[in-house]
Order: sequence, then C-alpha cells, then structure tokens
Amino acid sequence: MTSSTAANAGFKGFPASAKATVLPSVFFSELLPQIEDVNELRVTLYLFYALGRRHGYPRFVTERELRAEGPLLASLDAHEPLPKLKQGLALAVERGSLIRIEVEQNGMKEALFTTNTPANRRAFEQIRDGRIALGRALPQEAPPPAAQRENVFHLYEENIGPLTPLVAEELKEAEQLYPYEWLEEALREAALQNKRSWRYAAAILQRWATEGRTRETAGRASDGNTARSQILNRYRQQLGGG
Repeated sequence: MTSSTAANAGFKGFPASAKATVLPSVFFSELLPQIEDVNELRVTLYLFYALGRRHGYPRFVTERELRAEGPLLASLDAHEPLPKLKQGLALAVERGSLIRIEVEQNGMKEALFTTNTPANRRAFEQIRDGRIALGRALPQEAPPPAAQRENVFHLYEENIGPLTPLVAEELKEAEQLYPYEWLEEALREAALQNKRSWRYAAAILQRWATEGRTRETAGRASDGNTARSQILNRYRQQLGGG
C-alpha cells in the first residue's frame, strides 16, 4: 500500500540511469555531526558532486563555476543565493573540509576549491609555487543561456545523431567546463572525421583543456586539413580507433 507521504512527494525517485556521487565514510562519521550551518552542508555536499564531473589534475571547482550552478543556488536561497554561497564556502574552508587557493590565468584571478586530502593539499601547494600547471583551463565566461544550450542540442543532432537523455545530461555538464565555441567546433570535427559519437567529441574537448586550444589544435592553421588530420589521428590512437 502506497503511503500518502510517498504519493504526494515532490521528488519522483531516482531513475535507474542516475549516476552515483562518492562520499568518503568519514564524512558521515566525523564531519556531518560537526556541521551546524545548512549552507555549509549544502555547499560541501555539492562540491563532491561537482568535483566528480571535473577532469584533469588536480580536480577543482572555481567560485565562478559554482555561481553558475543552478541546483546549488536554488538550494541556498531563491532570492539572494550568492551571499549564502560565500558563507558556505568560507565555513567549509575554516572547518577544514575544503581547501582554497587563488590563482591568476590569462589576467583573470579566480578562487579554486577542492576537498581537503593529502594529495589535494600537495597539488594546491605545487600550483601556488608554480611547480605544476592547472589541470584544465579556467572558464572565461559564464555558462551559455538556455537558448544557446538548445542550439548545442541541435548541433549534436545535426552532426552526430539523435539526442539521448544520457548524452543530453553530458552536454549540460560539458557546458559547465568548456566555452560554447569549443563544443560547437568539437561536434563539427567529429562529424568531419566521420567519428559520430559524443565520446569522440568529448576526447577532443579534454585534449584542448589539458594541452590548450590553439589555431593548430583547433584545425585552423593555414594548412588546416593537414593540421586537423594530425591532431585527430592522435585522438584516434587515444581512443583505440583506426
């Protein structure tokens, strides 16, 4: 018999295809009992989710990216979420569950956040000292508006094929990581090389994020077709393609 509470619940349950977010057991045994502020709790939990979607070493989330995370902002305050976001981040850093550094890339300063682990502390120290580079490019602008997102979906269907719910979710996540023009060009490159899959386009984006996207790597050099072929041959080898 279905209870009235379950029947009237606003949340419809977890779909079978839902991805899992990993939390360390010490979060529940030691950290959770210490957290009293709801904003700190929500921000801390969301960081684990957001970090799981990031690539490169070390994995981090910028404050700019968090300010564009609609579900997080909606959970904090419908009217003034940004002060609550800053409060939650500050409390988590003060407690020691998160660590923060400020870096400058391409003339832009940005605060980076990640979980407080020995490996992440070493990595942030190395970044601060200039011994290692960031594992990915910092976002240069806010995520695209909804109309532009629909255009990304249209580009996918135009260049790759029918859009599935899983790919749509991954495209939404990619919008948080890469500029719109990167998404557009990676999808077109996949179609050009007859590698019509999101996996192939995602590999192009990841390569640009780690190695930098130049005129050559974007396939726009004066000998564009040759440069494009050389770059994409490396992608094929990485993906095990022919």
